[in-house]
Amino acid sequence: MSDGMTVGKAGKKLGLAKRLKTKTLKHWHKEAILVGIALLIFILSFPLGRYPVSPDNLFLILAAKIFPIPHTWPATMDIVVFNVRLPRIFAAMLVGAALAASGAAYQGMFKNPLVSPDILGASAGAGFGAAMGIYFSFNVFGIQLSSFIFGLIAVMLTYFISRKVRLDPTLVLVLTGVLVGTMFSSATSLIKFVADPYDKLPAITFWLMGSLAAITPQDVLTGIIPILLGGIPLYILRWRLNVLSLGEEEAMAMGLETRKLRLVVILCSTLMTAAAVSISGLVGWVGLIVPHWARMIVGPNYKILLPTSIILGGAYLLLVDDLARCVASVEIPLGILTALIGAPFFFYLLVSGRKGGE
Repeated sequence: MSDGMTVGKAGKKLGLAKRLKTKTLKHWHKEAILVGIALLIFILSFPLGRYPVSPDNLFLILAAKIFPIPHTWPATMDIVVFNVRLPRIFAAMLVGAALAASGAAYQGMFKNPLVSPDILGASAGAGFGAAMGIYFSFNVFGIQLSSFIFGLIAVMLTYFISRKVRLDPTLVLVLTGVLVGTMFSSATSLIKFVADPYDKLPAITFWLMGSLAAITPQDVLTGIIPILLGGIPLYILRWRLNVLSLGEEEAMAMGLETRKLRLVVILCSTLMTAAAVSISGLVGWVGLIVPHWARMIVGPNYKILLPTSIILGGAYLLLVDDLARCVASVEIPLGILTALIGAPFFFYLLVSGRKGGE
């Protein structure tokens, strides 16, 4: 009898292992398809824009960097491809991936699908820093640095103030983030009110709507370092987000130091968000809706969900940026397009009652 029970248990474990292996393989297949789609969008983004570059010329221009091919195309095309299009494409994918990864991490940490990267005031603080930089006529690097610093300051304020309140730590953190974000948004409005209406005010307003029109290779190099510094630890710790999303007591029962882990997730996510905002301006909804799409594709397991969010976020914002460049005679700010796409989708989720992963 005991032998039969042992065999039965072993058979169940073997069957479960096979099912998990099959499920993991399916998820990796889906990720491979998403990578292929992202690469396709990456390649198709080069010919798009005010200055047309035909596919055959694009192939020759890229190949000429590796092979000794004679230049039969105008030198202007090299400048357009490598100094304008390539930095902008990399920046769009970098910002989209950073915002999506931050959103997924915040949603797991707070156990709330309505949480986005700006919940702790990072975006509002970064927006204030950029507005102040434009108001005081800083150069581009100064504006980005000011945006980055104030984004971090906003989240640090949120974190340290919330620790002084002896209530539910997660709820207090979110409420404090809302208050700090409101404070920085009000300060930004004050700067807009006193700014020169013919020079500074349009520049501040346009920046706050989000755009990659003036991106340079230096901007990409400046932003990639803090994004990697925040993204790599999040990627390494992604499996712990599964435990953290179960709840405080369950995570502590499994031996997890929740306070330290929560602090690491906040710091890494904020670092990525502040760096992304300093490059592109305020681009909303990416960190809110992309993790939902990722859950619908691969489920709620953060071991697969986080890399899927990164791939999907990069491809999504690059596609939105392509639309911003080509859909109208003038370039549309990214924040407008992401809101026009994100709000109806989220409304659909609310009406249908669906959750990510179902």
